[in-house]
Amino acid sequence: MKLIRLTKGNFLFQFGKREKHLLTQVLRLYPRIPPATFRLSKSGKLPDAEANQCLLDESLAERREQNRKTLQAFLADARRFTDTESGSRLSLSSSELEWLLQILNDVRVGSWIILGSPQQGIEFKILNEKTAADFWAMEMSGQFQVRFLEALEKREV
Repeated sequence: MKLIRLTKGNFLFQFGKREKHLLTQVLRLYPRIPPATFRLSKSGKLPDAEANQCLLDESLAERREQNRKTLQAFLADARRFTDTESGSRLSLSSSELEWLLQILNDVRVGSWIILGSPQQGIEFKILNEKTAADFWAMEMSGQFQVRFLEALEKREV
């Protein structure tokens, strides 16, 4: 995957055939962060803590559902990827790219949480048949994030 053109907030990426397949497979895993992961307070010493936590959980669930529907439409849009001899091209606006980064981050962080939030360097010690898919999702989403972030950095230069 590489950025081949950047114009006024629009990004044009070239993907190899496998890269496009990998990206769509990673995106289809969304959402990965388990519900009720985020807490308003670790101490629980907030007024109406339970009611406010319910509001947060509901708001996050609504946002996840909205993102899921938008992602389904994104992946179903036959015009989204343009086939070329060597793979596909994907055009994204700045806001679409930032949204895609949020989706990839959910997959990466959610996979990390599912793996038990391992410390860096320990991941390979917990790699086995049961954890391989989660480890793959975490690593692949991270790789796509890096490439997209590099494109954003070029925009800001």
